[in-house]
Amino acid sequence: MFAGAMPSLAAPPQVGDLAPDAIGYDAENQQTSPASYRGKVVVVSFWASWCPPCLKEMPILESIQKTAGKRQIQVIAVNTELLDTYRRLARKLADFELTVTHDAGNRTAKAYDVNGIPHRIIIDRTGHIVRIHRGYREDALDEIVADINQALRARNTPPDAVKDAVPR
Repeated sequence: MFAGAMPSLAAPPQVGDLAPDAIGYDAENQQTSPASYRGKVVVVSFWASWCPPCLKEMPILESIQKTAGKRQIQVIAVNTELLDTYRRLARKLADFELTVTHDAGNRTAKAYDVNGIPHRIIIDRTGHIVRIHRGYREDALDEIVADINQALRARNTPPDAVKDAVPR
């Protein structure tokens, strides 16, 4: 390496990798970790209030979590805006069952290689990334639901615990 060269950064997480151990901070400024949800499928969705596709997706993700049940799946909506904006939004979303966190200083977005929103990561029951969905397409919902259902049915899932996130 020549003088002044930057060392290479760690490779961004890929499908099959263990998910980075941070998914934002809650309203009490406590760090949220995928490890605390082991045994559940976790859907991490990066979003902002100024992003129409993100706002369209939020109730859909909420519905998926309600249908499958919190014993099976946890949706974590990581807000990428200023802390004051996040706090105001978190109060408005208090009736939602999904978990809303804040990405202080974009550390979580960097850890997950988020370069635009919406950006969703599906994590299996063992904490490994099974799918990454970047951007928004109207027809992507079917893919997301199929990926969630596949993660719910994975080998590490007890057979009596399998329940589709959204019936087909």
